[in-house]
Amino acid sequence: MGNIPALFARIRVDPYVLAILAAAGTAAFLPVHGIAAAGLDRAITVAIALLFFVYGARLSAKEALDGARNWRLHLLILGITFVLFPLFGLLCGLLVPTVLTPELYVGMAFLCALPSTVQSSITFTSLARGNVAAAICASTFSNVLGVLLAPLLVSMLVTTSGGALSTDAVRDIVLLLLVPFVLGQLSRRWVGKWVRLHKRGLGLLERGVILMAVYAAFSTGTVSGIWHQLTLSRIGMLLLVDAALLASVLALSSLLARSMGFGRADQVPIVFCGSQKSLATGLPMATVLLAGQGVGLGVLPLMLYHQMQLITCAWLARRFAERERTEVPQPKQLRA
Repeated sequence: MGNIPALFARIRVDPYVLAILAAAGTAAFLPVHGIAAAGLDRAITVAIALLFFVYGARLSAKEALDGARNWRLHLLILGITFVLFPLFGLLCGLLVPTVLTPELYVGMAFLCALPSTVQSSITFTSLARGNVAAAICASTFSNVLGVLLAPLLVSMLVTTSGGALSTDAVRDIVLLLLVPFVLGQLSRRWVGKWVRLHKRGLGLLERGVILMAVYAAFSTGTVSGIWHQLTLSRIGMLLLVDAALLASVLALSSLLARSMGFGRADQVPIVFCGSQKSLATGLPMATVLLAGQGVGLGVLPLMLYHQMQLITCAWLARRFAERERTEVPQPKQLRA
């Protein structure tokens, strides 16, 4: 019993994860609706456009060109993100309706089509002592391409299972995400320095946008009554599906990286950039792509997967770093 306090002391709970859970819980008891919901949606739209403008202004064209030279690494990561994941999404269709409801399958298809994370991919790669420059470029390429590929992949996967998504979704995604990103790139000459100087504040903007989007999505689910469609057993099965998906992609990405002859430094970003899915990009896309599908249930698989990937990849990053330290040969001591 004396070890229990020490065990809890070692468990580091990310306050941001708690904030996301608090936003979802608040929406379950105090959802926004009516005029207030419409105003919140407009505020989120403006904040999302501003956020992707900042992403564009932050990315140096020189950094992107320098990182693009490692084309084998980037092609592998993009293949994992936009080919391997969607194939798993197709397999998830076999779980309907015994394990997943049709609505939860739409959420799984949406999850499998999303691009990689940016901030956490880079952070975990750095902690694991991997190729940070490759992680920066790979995650950025993934998000830029994801704006175009994710709506198409979701449409293909959902149509396969008998659903349908609006063809206007691609246009709306481009206007909401890609156009501000391009404008940010074009204005780097004037605002790039300011963006770099206010990196901390802009990080708070990103997290604030996600919290607003979580609250709005789960409020929609509460007001429409879709949460009554879920039982504890159904949520438990969804957790198992998410866990199996994460474990499978982590194992396959590591196997592919080793079999293709990548060194240890490059294997690290392949594993982290390939296995993670972006909540920052996913929630804005969900407000457009899943508007008629039930946004709350649609983002639930992503929400659960996001928490799993943070916990699992943080543990893996520490393991990678410890292994790297033990593999570095120690200098021989000279005899007196």
